[in-house]
Order: sequence, then structure tokens, then C-alpha cells
Amino acid sequence: MHIPDGFLTASTSLAAWLISAASLGVCLRRATNALKDRMVPLMGVMATFIFVAQMLNFPVIAGTSGHLLGAVLAVVLLGPYAGSLVIAIVLIAQCFILQDGGLLALGANMLNMAFIGGFGGYAVYRFVSRIAGKSRTAFSAAAAGWFSIIFSSAAVSFELAFSGTSPLRVVLPAMLSVHVFVGIGEAVLTFFIIGFMAKVRPDLIYNSSVPLRGTK
Repeated sequence: MHIPDGFLTASTSLAAWLISAASLGVCLRRATNALKDRMVPLMGVMATFIFVAQMLNFPVIAGTSGHLLGAVLAVVLLGPYAGSLVIAIVLIAQCFILQDGGLLALGANMLNMAFIGGFGGYAVYRFVSRIAGKSRTAFSAAAAGWFSIIFSSAAVSFELAFSGTSPLRVVLPAMLSVHVFVGIGEAVLTFFIIGFMAKVRPDLIYNSSVPLRGTK
């Protein structure tokens, strides 16, 4: 899902960079207020885990493969701001260390996977949690994980269409037809990881009802 350089027009890349830069600023400010001291090491652990996990591919269909995005995994444990920030940091590291995704397209990659995938997935997680109940945390996270992949791949499709790289009627079905199955892998991995955490360390599951640090 990483977009390399040369696939987006300058205007599309610039717009994505501006949105991502603004989102980074908001996430940094809100994460500083929302995180407790004990959560800071968890951010580092999550970033390392997701960085490594994204290098492990699983087969999908017709010779294609997918890998863990981890956006929902991060936001369920850290909250939407810190979780999305972690994914953005992972994408920046991948770009500079592994040349995974282009530098000019980095803004778009952060927008698609960290912010649309993160906040979109978190919205689904909260919605499903209200219906299924807190006892179904793993199920809610799994559903959100699937949708985060769909949201992110759809965003990529629209950016490629806006750039004239491929018509939307071609690129959107092509992206979704593959990522529907990638999302299943994401959902399964998210289900087991969050399910395990909910059993052994439920205190590490982000609780939006807890007041922010420094507030009453």
C-alpha cells in the first residue's frame, strides 16, 4: 500500500503533505496531554513491533501478498492520537531506512495509513464497541482492523485517480478486490493480539473515559 514516488502529481503530494503535517501537529499536542508516563515506553514497543511486523508478508490471492498495517492495534492500545503518531513514525523510518515508499509520497502514505487508517479504524472500533460491549474488545478491534485496510486502500485509489495515474473505475475495484482479503489477515492478527492483551494486561487497553493528564 506504500505509494512510491512518481505515481502522484505534485499538487496531490503537496496537499497530502499539508494534511499530514497538520495531523502530526495535532497528534503530538493531544498525545502529550493524553498519555500517562507508563504509556510512553509502550509507544516505543509498539513502534518497534509494527516496524518489524510490516516486513512479514502473508499470501493473499493471485500471487499478491499483504502485511500487518497495525493502525488499529496501535490506537486500541494507545488511543487515536498516540496510535496514529506511532504509525506515522514507523512510516517515516521505513521511508528513510528501507526506502519503502517515496519521500515525496510520504505525506500521502502517512495520510492513508496513519491518519485515515488510524482515526477511521478507531471510529469503527468505538462504534462496534458500543454495540458489542466492552467484553468484545477483540472482536471490535478485529472489525476495525478490516475497515482500516479498506479505508486506507480506498484513499490510495482516490489519490492515484486525482493524479491521473489510473482511472478511479479501474484502480478502486483493483485495490479493494485485493485489500478485502488483506483486511481479513489484519482482522485475524488484531483479534488475537488484542484478545491476548485484554486477558493478561487489560490495563494497557486505551480507555477514552479516563480524564486527560492535567484535567479534572
